[in-house]
Amino acid sequence: MIRFQHSEYLYALAILPLLVLLFWWSRRERTKALAAFGDSAMIRRLFPDVSESKPFWKFVLFAVSYIFLVFGLSNPQIGTKLEEVKREGVNIIIALDVSNSMKAEDLKPNRLDRAKQAIARMLDKLSNDRIGLIVFAGEAYLQLPLTNDYGAVKMFLSAIETSMIPTQGTNIGAAVKLAGKSFNAEEKRYKTLVVITDGENHEDDALKAIKDAREEGVILHTIGMGSPEGSPIPTYAMGFQTGFRKDRAGNVILTKLNEKSLQEFAAAGGGVYVRANNTETGLNVVLEEIGKMEKKEFGTKVFTNFEDRFQYALGLALLLLIWELFLSDRNNAWWRKLNLFGHISPKKSPQTANLSTTPTEKETA
Repeated sequence: MIRFQHSEYLYALAILPLLVLLFWWSRRERTKALAAFGDSAMIRRLFPDVSESKPFWKFVLFAVSYIFLVFGLSNPQIGTKLEEVKREGVNIIIALDVSNSMKAEDLKPNRLDRAKQAIARMLDKLSNDRIGLIVFAGEAYLQLPLTNDYGAVKMFLSAIETSMIPTQGTNIGAAVKLAGKSFNAEEKRYKTLVVITDGENHEDDALKAIKDAREEGVILHTIGMGSPEGSPIPTYAMGFQTGFRKDRAGNVILTKLNEKSLQEFAAAGGGVYVRANNTETGLNVVLEEIGKMEKKEFGTKVFTNFEDRFQYALGLALLLLIWELFLSDRNNAWWRKLNLFGHISPKKSPQTANLSTTPTEKETA
């Protein structure tokens, strides 16, 4: 297993495209300046030692050395010892509503982004529990099965958008049924489902699904996103807001938080209901309830020993920089014979050859 001890330094690689663009622009300007100076064939004859290819290869050496330098500063580490570690925790599945109503902006920046931010902060407070992700709208999909890899959870979480499920609606029952299948059916404990939604359920089997899941040992908590007063749903085109969703009569649709249903669902699932606002999302209350649950011992294999490998990347970066430093922009006899970078001397045209031929004594006479 390879990891980077200081992964934040990898963001420095974003500068590389700018360096490429700057190099391209400088070569383009040089070409334009030479074209204004005179004929390119004549210029090559006047300056035969100026290489056309060496500046490019010097830049390549510099760019590759920069990449290795960033890797070295990030300190790549290789796991050398894999051990099974015992942990105690519970299985938590988060079911996140991704219907269009979650784009309403009564919570800032909107309901969905607010929920995603809260889940990311929740992950920072967990250590031993296993997490799974379900997204639902008119249908439900398992985005990520139960795992201890919180980094993977954050990666999948960042990709969640309302457009990922074509069938619109809010089918909470489908999400609960899918969560029940995702837990270990043989266990009647250690199972928690957190449903984050605005509560506008458009199916009538949600309560029955929750009661069935409770019989299998699943504790269900609900978090309400939005306001009872309601909020319009923005529409976007090319990243810009173009208006609000309207019904067939042309009236702006208001999506309202259905607290009554969510309270009923939480009561049937043996959990708690919390309403989110612009300062708190309620996940802290849910975490407190999860902390009271009986814990299960998990056996997880993890790398417990890592060795630094930054010296190899920094060494390669230094060698490439030295090579780039001593590589001249000009041709010389040794380089022309070696022809390492495929430099081809311009061929002389018959007219040019005649011009460059020294007159003989006979012709002079």
